[in-house]
This record gives sequence, structure tokens and C-alpha cells, in this order.
Amino acid sequence: MTRRELTTIAVVLLAAAAALHFTHYLIFHDAHHVFIYMFGDIAFLPIEILVISIVVDRILREREREAIRHKMNMVIGAFFSTLGRPLLELLPGLLDNREDVFPPLALAPDWNAQQIRAAQATARSLRLKTRPEIDDFEALRKLLDEQRDFMLRLLENPILLERDEFSDLLWAISHVQEELAARPDLTASPESDLHHLSGDVNRLYTRLLPEWLEYMAHLNDSYPFLYSFASRTNPLRPDRDVTVRE
Repeated sequence: MTRRELTTIAVVLLAAAAALHFTHYLIFHDAHHVFIYMFGDIAFLPIEILVISIVVDRILREREREAIRHKMNMVIGAFFSTLGRPLLELLPGLLDNREDVFPPLALAPDWNAQQIRAAQATARSLRLKTRPEIDDFEALRKLLDEQRDFMLRLLENPILLERDEFSDLLWAISHVQEELAARPDLTASPESDLHHLSGDVNRLYTRLLPEWLEYMAHLNDSYPFLYSFASRTNPLRPDRDVTVRE
């Protein structure tokens, strides 16, 4: 709404109030009564402003934040379906310390919210030891090249600006994609360069795991049927099996 429209509405409302008070005076010829009610209404204005500006505004803002969170989780869900899960499926082949990483992150269908949050806290403190080989870098390059357009669309999405951690993850993925794209022949790279690329990959997965667990916690809380499928196909479970068993 423009300033001119707001000014017009304000003038119309003030004119309507004045007209109604004047009509009241014409009918009852009692200016004293008119002013009593007018000042009584003005006395309640601070309370009305308090209720509207604090209570109602807070409720509306919370509903708006909830709507943004819902849309954000839909976008994050699309990310994990398209790119996040394939990245997690590559992780077992990159790790030297699987025995430290896999057990606390082996989410199962019967895990509760407390167990998932504990896994998320563990993921933030884990020290990953990724040692990609040339073939691993090539597989990662191929995956990221295939999803380049998808990544660009995610980076352009203003909803994701509400989550700094997820934005950092996207930038880490984008950086790895650019680094690998700039090296058409990794076999010619010296050991120092491969070590640098390993650090970039390590940064990517250090950010990916907590975000994945945050998303799994959301599914467990809001969409148990989606969580059941995601946990049964958890790439970090050696015994993963999509089949539902008793």
C-alpha cells in the first residue's frame, strides 16, 4: 500500500468519525455526552495499541515464521532427495574413520526425537577423516556437474537465507564444484593440490551431516512416514534395507 493510499484512508476514517459524532450531536443535542465518550475512547487507545502491536503482531509474526519454516523444509527436502542423499552415499568410500562416524549416525526407524538430536550433537563434534582418491573426486565432480542448475536455483532462493547453516552448506558444495571443474585432469595434480581438495570435501561433509540430521529430526516430528523411509534407506547404515520387517 502506497503512502498516498494510506493518507487517503486516514482522511476518510477521520472524516467518518467526525461525521458520526456530529450526527450524534444533531440528534441528541448533547455535546457533553459526545465529548465524554470521545475522550473515553481516546483513553483506551494506548491499551488497544498495546494489544494490537504486541500480542496480535507477535501471533502474526509467529504464523509467518512457521509458514517460512514449512516452505524452507520443503526446499531442503528437495535438496536431500536430489543431491544430499547422493552425496551421503559417496561418504562411506571417502572415510578413513568409519567406525567413529557410522555408529552414532546410523538412524533407524525406531529412533525417537531425543536420539536424533543426540546424533545431531555428535555430528557437530565429529572429526571426519576423508581421504578421497582420484576416482572419488571424479564421481563427486560428475554428480555436482549434473546438479549444477539445481544448485544455482537453490542459491537464488530467498527462503534459504533464513537458515545460515544451510546457506553455508550450499556455498561449501558450490566451492567444491568450482574447484573440481577447474581441474580437467586430476591425475596431473600434485599431492599438495589433492590434499587441498580433500580439505574442501571434508568441509562439505562437516556441514552436510548436521543439516541432514536436522532435516531427519523435522521428518520424525512432522512426517513419520517420510522419516521411516529415509531411515530405512539411511546411507550411513551398513545394514540398510528398504523392506519393512516386523
